Amino acid sequence: MNKLMAPEEAVKLIKDGDTVATVGSGGGVLEPSLVLEKIEESFLNTGHPCNMTFVHASGLGDKKATGINRFAHEKMVKRVIGGHWGWSPRMAELANENKIEAYNLPQGVMTQLYREIAARRPGLLTHIGLKTFVDPRVEGGKLNDITKEDLVELIELKGRELLLYRSFPINIAIIRGTTADEAGNISMEEEPVFLEALALAQAAKNSGGKVICQVKYLARTNTLDPKDIKIPGILVDAIVLHNEQWQTYEGEFNPGFTGRVKVPLAQLPPMKLDERKIVARRAAMELLPGSIVNLGFGMPDGVAAVAAEEGISDFLTLTIEQGIIGGIPAQGAIFGVATNPTAIIDEPSQFDFYSGGGLDITFLGLAQSDQFGNVNVSKFGRNIAGCGGFIDISQSAKKVIFCGTFTAGGLEIEISEGKLKILNEGKYKKFVKNVDQITFSGEYARETGQKVLYVTERAVFELTEKGMTLKEIAPGIELERDILSRMDFTPAIDRELKMMDPDIFYDIPMKLIDKIKYKQ
Repeated sequence: MNKLMAPEEAVKLIKDGDTVATVGSGGGVLEPSLVLEKIEESFLNTGHPCNMTFVHASGLGDKKATGINRFAHEKMVKRVIGGHWGWSPRMAELANENKIEAYNLPQGVMTQLYREIAARRPGLLTHIGLKTFVDPRVEGGKLNDITKEDLVELIELKGRELLLYRSFPINIAIIRGTTADEAGNISMEEEPVFLEALALAQAAKNSGGKVICQVKYLARTNTLDPKDIKIPGILVDAIVLHNEQWQTYEGEFNPGFTGRVKVPLAQLPPMKLDERKIVARRAAMELLPGSIVNLGFGMPDGVAAVAAEEGISDFLTLTIEQGIIGGIPAQGAIFGVATNPTAIIDEPSQFDFYSGGGLDITFLGLAQSDQFGNVNVSKFGRNIAGCGGFIDISQSAKKVIFCGTFTAGGLEIEISEGKLKILNEGKYKKFVKNVDQITFSGEYARETGQKVLYVTERAVFELTEKGMTLKEIAPGIELERDILSRMDFTPAIDRELKMMDPDIFYDIPMKLIDKIKYKQ
């Protein structure tokens, strides 16, 4: 049976009111862009399909018109269940205006939930999300006033608190691959990640739904190597051919992203000595040889640059939640891919490893923190960024290092003769009495005995039984003027308050390998 369809024909498989889920990650990674475009086009021209429930684990798009933005129209969707919202300000605005029901659930949880739906189990039972905003005792992952239905339930099992993320049927799954044969078998030889495509296809099929797959190439039936097939044809109902499909928004094809070819890496210039490098250097001092590491988006990616500059990259294994192990993570919009990866696995399996404590250390962003050690990266007033994989990762890694500047909005510093001077203070305090939303729970971390540090350019805090405890300050910084007066709460101060390592503040290599070997 030839399953090839024109995109307009495939879109007709979607009915009004359907629950539609798609794969993809920011920057066009594994995004079925043509199918999403044609769904939007159909709605704008005919008003159908409409009143959909739209489900996505990762953030997709360019913050303007692509990805999730294709569905950001009134009456096109009635409900959105998303893991990350930051790539679609238009969809966030619909949520803010109470024009759609809106949920934000952890990215890893959502990819794993697809497997539970596929197996027709009642839901995903996990510790991930306890005491954060997705806990039903806090906000239940709901983003506005009209969102009423509980998708998350608190369960006690053998004296242990857990969260049950409830299963729901998926009517349409939209996925992507590289090549399809006429029977619908899908390979992904040019894709930089596999994400949750298999789990989602199985979830839709076993819900009695349909699976639409966009590909770049078409092959004759049974001509693909069975070991290369990532999605078997028994799961696929429609193939949409898109010969102009790009690997990411940034290029048609980079063989280094697939791991099939190990491309030469140009020697990157060292980071300039500024607040980002100070934070990255101090954070990197928490590494140990042999560490299995996760790096978050934004400032934490400086840790990889410092590790390369200091010659310790070969002693570490960097991982990305999208399913990548090893290699050099890309920066910017295509953060979810890597050059010269060692292995690429399905995203739900990567999160299994993370959730079970497989990460030795993670470096994550620090947008807002409070007196209890809570961290917020997901929602600030009307700005809905979403948690992405932040909750899954931060609640499970053995050690968590939050990285960020001490204040935001216009911070200017000077580094001279090994000392730090604040030239212009940021307008916004990041250390507040209570965070706007709890994306990381300090209370839960203390209960589990997790090691947590908060690293800034001028101070290092540790989460202790006393709460936020100041452990180190930068040379040249005055405690009262530059730290305590810039916080909305008074932290505990360690009796042995130390100076941050002076080597951090000189524009020469800091011999990091010697420092981390000394810690072993």
